[in-house]
Amino acid sequence: MSSNTDTETVIVGAGPAGLTAALVLARYRHRVVVVDSRQAPRNSVSAGVHGHIGLDGVSPAEIRSRAWQELSRYSTVELLEADAESVRTTGGGRFRVGLGNGDTIEASTVLLATGVIDIYPTHVDGFSACWGHTVIHCPFCLGEENADRRWGAVVDNAELAALSAVAFRAWSKDTIAICRESMPGLETARTAAQSMGGDVVTGTIGRLHHRQGFLYAVEFDDGRVLERETLVWTPSQRQQPVVARTIGELSLTVDDAGFVGVNDTQCTNVPGLYAAGDLASRWKQSFTASAAAGATAADAIHASAILGAAGH
Repeated sequence: MSSNTDTETVIVGAGPAGLTAALVLARYRHRVVVVDSRQAPRNSVSAGVHGHIGLDGVSPAEIRSRAWQELSRYSTVELLEADAESVRTTGGGRFRVGLGNGDTIEASTVLLATGVIDIYPTHVDGFSACWGHTVIHCPFCLGEENADRRWGAVVDNAELAALSAVAFRAWSKDTIAICRESMPGLETARTAAQSMGGDVVTGTIGRLHHRQGFLYAVEFDDGRVLERETLVWTPSQRQQPVVARTIGELSLTVDDAGFVGVNDTQCTNVPGLYAAGDLASRWKQSFTASAAAGATAADAIHASAILGAAGH
């Protein structure tokens, strides 16, 4: 595809934020190209998405399939399976999105909705087998499926350690926080947790004992074994390459953890460039939150187009 001056918005990424934004813009009869990577989505290991009305328990693949079918009914939306490589500004106040095959697409606005990349602790034997089943990143997403089991919350700071030791009692009456011995504020966290009836265990996890992804024990590097059946473990995250390059080339504002800064319309510090979903939030990484952010961005994009057409 060569540059297309008719395109109003390019959406980079087809997760809940990108697909929701595409549908909202389609309803506004907005000309949109959705660029979707061929790589497996971040939630592909999940058996089902939870907490979104009408879709509770439906697999990510099925949701994606339904979304494509719905969007295909709108003549103003083009679905493009390709890897986005770059997002740059043009001299005419527009954006040019570069694709992996060398093609480019021009548009008035761009929505980044790629999600992020989880950095798994590959040194922990058994992590990948349990991930998305009994090692979970989000209690809201998979807590119900792991209810009434022995939980451990793997955390990296004192405030979270104290809170996590007691925060998940809606799902488990036997929950502890697990953190490294060198964590600053460890004793304060342990005291705070104990005052609420919780406990903090220290150690470096080296192995997860499981049966076909069903966790039953955690083994520390020093040989200690702790019986646990579910771990809440949010891995470190980094931006997708196209987002990381865009941050550098367009000087996007990011927070201390590297997440893209946006205002209440999901617009970045570069006018016309929006970001929604996990790449713009460390704490609201759920299907529902991402979909809501995508809808907010789409509404703002449409409003901006109307104002621009009116000469404002």
